[in-house]
Amino acid sequence: MSRSGNRRPENHKISRELFVLTYGALVAQLCKDYENDEDVNKYLDSMGYNIGIRLIEDFLARSAVRKCRSYSETAEIIAQVAFKMYLGITPTVTRSNPAGNEFSLVLGKNPLVDFVEELPETRSSLCYCGLLCGAIRGALEMVHLAAEVTFIQDTLKGDDVTEIGIRFLRKVENKKPKRNKSEQYQK
Repeated sequence: MSRSGNRRPENHKISRELFVLTYGALVAQLCKDYENDEDVNKYLDSMGYNIGIRLIEDFLARSAVRKCRSYSETAEIIAQVAFKMYLGITPTVTRSNPAGNEFSLVLGKNPLVDFVEELPETRSSLCYCGLLCGAIRGALEMVHLAAEVTFIQDTLKGDDVTEIGIRFLRKVENKKPKRNKSEQYQK
């Protein structure tokens, strides 16, 4: 039995729509559970972080990307490979500073807000897509890059585009534990 060539993209679209609707229901429930937007934002960031630290293994296995040699290369891989792979979009990458450690990902279309028109006035400080920042931060940490990831612009707050800022803080060295001399001789 052969598979139809059109079937895979259709399934991808359906599962993305299901994810977006489920995500909206999750955010709505969090807003009911927490009175303060800051608490919801922290929860979404934490949830995203946990997703990111688990998602990086899948990303590395499926994408076959090689080790990035610079922050700019890392930002490009996030935009061109990771966002395309998991959300079906490719953000534009812009460099934010001459030092080369700050970048912005500009999303012309944010699929997480496909079914959201605007935030209620009582939730004006809600970072609806905070999960994305946490996921990027968690994934970067797993490849030994400490980063600060924040929303700079948000279409749900009246901006023309969604912009995520990434500031690479440092490369975390993966040091091998030192052996003491007595361990070396015992082996």
